[in-house]
Amino acid sequence: MASRRLRAFKRWMRSQGVEYSEALGFKDDPVMGVSVIALSDLKEGDVVATIPKSACLTAKTSGASEMIESSGLGGILGLSVALMYEKSLGQDSPWAGYLQLLPEQEFVPFVWSADEVDSLLCGTELHKTVKEDKAFMFGDWKESILPLLDSAPLELNPEFFGVEQYFAAKSLIASRSFEIDDYHGSGMVPLADLFNHKTGAEDVHFTSVASDSESDNDADKDDYEDVNYGDDETSTENSHQDIKESATSPYKKNLSGKSDLEGSVSGDEPTVLQMIMVKDVKAGAEVFNTYGLLGNAALLHRYGFTEPDNSYDIVNIDLELVVQWGSSLFSGRYTRARLSLWRRLGYSGCGSQNSEYFEITSDGVPQIELLILLYILLLPEATYHNLDLALSTAVSYNEAICITLSEKNNIQLGKASNISNELLLMESVCNALSSLADMRESLYASNLKEDIELLRSCSIEVRKLYHSLSLRVSERRILEKLRIYAAKHMQLITAAKRSSSRKRLKRKGL
Repeated sequence: MASRRLRAFKRWMRSQGVEYSEALGFKDDPVMGVSVIALSDLKEGDVVATIPKSACLTAKTSGASEMIESSGLGGILGLSVALMYEKSLGQDSPWAGYLQLLPEQEFVPFVWSADEVDSLLCGTELHKTVKEDKAFMFGDWKESILPLLDSAPLELNPEFFGVEQYFAAKSLIASRSFEIDDYHGSGMVPLADLFNHKTGAEDVHFTSVASDSESDNDADKDDYEDVNYGDDETSTENSHQDIKESATSPYKKNLSGKSDLEGSVSGDEPTVLQMIMVKDVKAGAEVFNTYGLLGNAALLHRYGFTEPDNSYDIVNIDLELVVQWGSSLFSGRYTRARLSLWRRLGYSGCGSQNSEYFEITSDGVPQIELLILLYILLLPEATYHNLDLALSTAVSYNEAICITLSEKNNIQLGKASNISNELLLMESVCNALSSLADMRESLYASNLKEDIELLRSCSIEVRKLYHSLSLRVSERRILEKLRIYAAKHMQLITAAKRSSSRKRLKRKGL
């Protein structure tokens, strides 16, 4: 039997023109929330739901739309205000039947306490990022939300616009919002946000449809436009009514009672969203959406959960850590000069707001730009000077990057994609990778063996602890694989040396 809140949500959907297949069922778990189950077999191509854009909660459809626009609050910030405003109205909000189904907040790390962030995420990819998130978001609230309480034309209830309420709204938006179209921007899409994520296992897909007449199961797929999940921005850009279209007017009433030309600036813009099955699902199975091919750090950051054995997991090694390693062996001047040469050859790591880093895949394979940097850091002095001179005097850039860096391996530093990892993996580079893995490992405050045992005994219902443990363990297993990767290539080098030595002795007749 459906829970009371699910029954209220179903009544709300009917009143707002949201249609869904009788083959979809809803399971309401008190801890894990609502999931979508197939009550009967679903087939690829089945249209299982149609959602009017006017039923979506956006900065344009909210009763606070004029205040949001006049305050110049765009994007996710504007949507946050819209969500907080509608929640402040309680049962008077046109979205009350939908909002009552949402949790107060999601378990994304930026709503955790500072102590929880430090204790649970120390050493992980998220530790620094989440602390920056919290600082940026507090600044956004202070600069853009707080002034609304005094200057907004609407009388706002301060209890619903505090910093905690803003963080809570942002957590819901980060984990549930969709990018609807250019006019509405990001918005909360009722029903669509109930489908849980499974990496690389999409059962249902969201699309925009040009008109109600094209909502049939046999609609041509070329008529659809993909609808993407909204970004999880963390800085500044950072009574129910039936919805019925008048036969004599091109205008449609949105939920706030305001007229809106087909829900968008252009009458040609699709007016509804559809959910279409992209694979068969058997009766009794959960129906999944996918949020993309994301590793556990990204999943926990954006959506508040992790997945076991996630093949898209990565670990990052900061450029700063590589420089620290280089400076421990050589002078700071030496390390900076080699780094400068690497950049002059046209290389760089991955970039985020305040850092540069290199990715290590779930198999423990390092990004080739890291291998090239280590190779250059470990070049013999004479070879380094020859290349440096060539870069300074070469007629063309291409001429410079074709300078041979190793007579032994005959490596030419052209495009990274054209360079074999194996050719770069000298003995000294392998040792460097092992050292960097150890340095990266030392950032964790916990013991790996203890983390593994604790994860095995931890219930998934203890969500913060469980998912932070899962992230720590998955990251550190990748570091183990990086060490194995380096050791394997060291063995190959040793075997090659022995083979070469035996051949030389054989030629000499010894």
